[in-house]
Amino acid sequence: MFTRAVELSSKSGKSNELANTINEKVVPILKKQRGFVDEVILVSDAERDRVLALSFWNTREDAEQYHREQYPKIQETLKPLLDVEPAIRTFEVHTSMGYKIVAGKAA
Repeated sequence: MFTRAVELSSKSGKSNELANTINEKVVPILKKQRGFVDEVILVSDAERDRVLALSFWNTREDAEQYHREQYPKIQETLKPLLDVEPAIRTFEVHTSMGYKIVAGKAA
């Protein structure tokens, strides 16, 4: 499994709006992508304008195809809420317990 970690800095006071926009506009697009597994959106409690979006993919190739074909449109959608360009890092998943966590509660 492969993960894309997208670190976002929202404009002041816009982190919850940014997280909601990702959930409402980006997640439906992700769900249609080949190899997409899950999305986790984290809003920092220490850095008020920091959001981390973790997407999980079956393979690196699936994530790269999404990045080439869909990410530029998504970035334009999020741009009005961002303070700076997102930082993207990629990881191979070493271990996962497979739990789905929604709105701070174990599912």
